[in-house]
Amino acid sequence: MKYTTDYELLLAQLDGFIESEPYYIPLLSNASALIYDSLEGLNWAGFYLLLKEDELVLGPFQGKVACIKIPVGRGVCGTAVAENATQRIADVHKFPGHIACDSASNSEIVVPIRDKSGSVRAVLDIDSTEFDRFDELDQKNLELFCQKISDAITWEY
Repeated sequence: MKYTTDYELLLAQLDGFIESEPYYIPLLSNASALIYDSLEGLNWAGFYLLLKEDELVLGPFQGKVACIKIPVGRGVCGTAVAENATQRIADVHKFPGHIACDSASNSEIVVPIRDKSGSVRAVLDIDSTEFDRFDELDQKNLELFCQKISDAITWEY
């Protein structure tokens, strides 16, 4: 099933969150809720933070209980960090080294969030129970969503 998402509205709402508070905790908290409420067919939407050089740690999210730590280079999230590139996976069960935090997830998209120097500081992770849930339009707009966050986010309070 293909969905239509009003990405123009989604990005405008994100701009409002950024203007009101760019500090990463409230910004990523509201951004995860916005994604979860705006995109249909999701079972998880949130962020993993790169607090150590080799490990992602669970950040703000919406959905079921999630993995707390993910090594860089493992699973879809860790691969996105290692490759500094979006991962759009139609069938996570075919992804080498997939980490099944929720066995109901069948497809996933993970988009890096970078600091001002271009280094990955976090990833947006979105899961669906549907196979091939995310298309090129989703990827393009979610990359724009994350770029807006990257451009504005404050990591220190």
